[in-house]
Amino acid sequence: MKTTWVGIASREHITAAVHGGFCQLSRGREAPMRRLQPGDYIIYYAPRERTRAGHLVQAFVALGKILPREAYRSDASKGFHPFRRDVEYIAGTDAPIRPLLRKLSFTRDRVSWSQALRRGTFKIEPDDLNVIASAMRIAIACVCDQRN
Repeated sequence: MKTTWVGIASREHITAAVHGGFCQLSRGREAPMRRLQPGDYIIYYAPRERTRAGHLVQAFVALGKILPREAYRSDASKGFHPFRRDVEYIAGTDAPIRPLLRKLSFTRDRVSWSQALRRGTFKIEPDDLNVIASAMRIAIACVCDQRN
């Protein structure tokens, strides 16, 4: 059984990850990368265009499947060596979060829905994966388990 994860990053960082075929979470920390397993899904949510700047995006902008290669250190820039996992991204469209707020278990019935998205990464329910994938116009067939 596979798990679906949501990662939070700027669109700028997500675009680099999609083009590079990798994911990186929580500023490149190792622990989140070790939790991801081959076949798990990763969905990226972008609050803004750039980190702490730029226009609001507030949308799910990328969805992919974790590939078998173990977590590895990357030489992203001088002195910065984040942990990453390889990902096969699936083409889709941006899915703004506001129309989905009442449909997603982690935002439904919350006065401050954005609180759920302040964690660097978190698991979501299979129904949430289906809602987001559908909104992104991505067809997936997966039985996911969130008991991990």
